[in-house]
Amino acid sequence: MSDIWIVMIAVGLLTYLTRLSFILLLQHWQPPQVVQSALRYVPVAVLTAIIVPEILASDGALDFSLGNARLIAGVIAALVAWRTKSALWTIAAGMAAFLVLNAFLG
Repeated sequence: MSDIWIVMIAVGLLTYLTRLSFILLLQHWQPPQVVQSALRYVPVAVLTAIIVPEILASDGALDFSLGNARLIAGVIAALVAWRTKSALWTIAAGMAAFLVLNAFLG
């Protein structure tokens, strides 16, 4: 068996066991209410940490100008998300705005 297969199997087993440990742990233990309420904000925090640097960074520097197509498209997408509450319309509007702005702003 080649080394890559050993690594893939080992990583797969470690991933499975890590996830299984939390399932088995939470079966018998209920976290405190303060932890449960704090965990509600994890997805928002993670998405913000991924999206904001991608929108604001241009060539390794912050770019808040109107020439930043990503920033304008992000603002448009945020407005569509706020108005429609639809992930599909948000993605479509953001991508369409980015493609059009990127064509004009270069």
